Amino acid sequence: MTGSRVVALGHYQPAKVLTNDDLAAMVDTSDEWITSRVGIKTRHVGGPDEPVDEMAAHAGAKALATAGLGPSDIDLVLVATSTAIDRSPSMAARVAARLGMGSPAVMDINVVCSGFTHALATADHAIRAGAATRALVIGADKMADIADWTDRSTCVLLGDGAGAAVVTADPSAADAPGGPGIGPVLWGSVPEMGNAVRIEGTPPRFAQEGQSVYRWATTQLPPIARRVCEKAGIASEDLGAVVLHQANLRIIEPVARRIGAVNAVIARDVVDSGNTSAASIPMALSKLVERGEVASGAPVLLFGFGGNLSYAGQVIRCP
Repeated sequence: MTGSRVVALGHYQPAKVLTNDDLAAMVDTSDEWITSRVGIKTRHVGGPDEPVDEMAAHAGAKALATAGLGPSDIDLVLVATSTAIDRSPSMAARVAARLGMGSPAVMDINVVCSGFTHALATADHAIRAGAATRALVIGADKMADIADWTDRSTCVLLGDGAGAAVVTADPSAADAPGGPGIGPVLWGSVPEMGNAVRIEGTPPRFAQEGQSVYRWATTQLPPIARRVCEKAGIASEDLGAVVLHQANLRIIEPVARRIGAVNAVIARDVVDSGNTSAASIPMALSKLVERGEVASGAPVLLFGFGGNLSYAGQVIRCP
């Protein structure tokens, strides 16, 4: 039996930046209103010439370059997204084509905001089962395409981007508690509350029951996140970083505090990037690593939550 580890990361965001003042010219809102309620100052918005698979491919190429690997070295591509308009070819297949890969297995995973942590667990499981040796795992979403730009309660939240991780087999990362690699996943959902976050209709539009999501996230998720650490054999106070889904600063800060990660760097990329759904966790982690804010080998809690009222988390070792 082998385990797996994240060996490199990459991220991509469109060049266009939408500020709170820009939004105030579009809907009845203000910088003070947005900042006080969700903590977001800016978000990146892609144009019509920046589809989801292009953003994903940029992030993936950066991660591959950092890992010192070529496209032909990858035998599994997983793309977590909920904003793919076409059903086929999948985003994973399109990314593989853009990057000039050989014949990898390709698969999209749609668990909305917790998509990346679900995809990372799936890659880890595939490697442990011997079905893959090197995987490219990407979270990418173009939320601007599904935003209702007349609804001030939701349009202020959303941004576009992609984040990627290269995952490779590592026999030393098999089952040692607290050891190197990707720890066991803890995942689940609250099916009866699934309608609290929706992307529905033609054309599809994002909507949510904000207060219900806030109460669920701040009260129900901290003990689940602590159990993720327990499964990994890591004490909360020993975490080097906590990267939660970047939904809302008013959710991130209390959840991180209740986890008990008193010595950890807390990712707050939501301030600059908004809610980028499946892209938020890998993008935030990639930026922390790029800035040197988390030491190589430090235990990092990744915890996604949101759409479907689903969640998934694992502790990984920082590349």
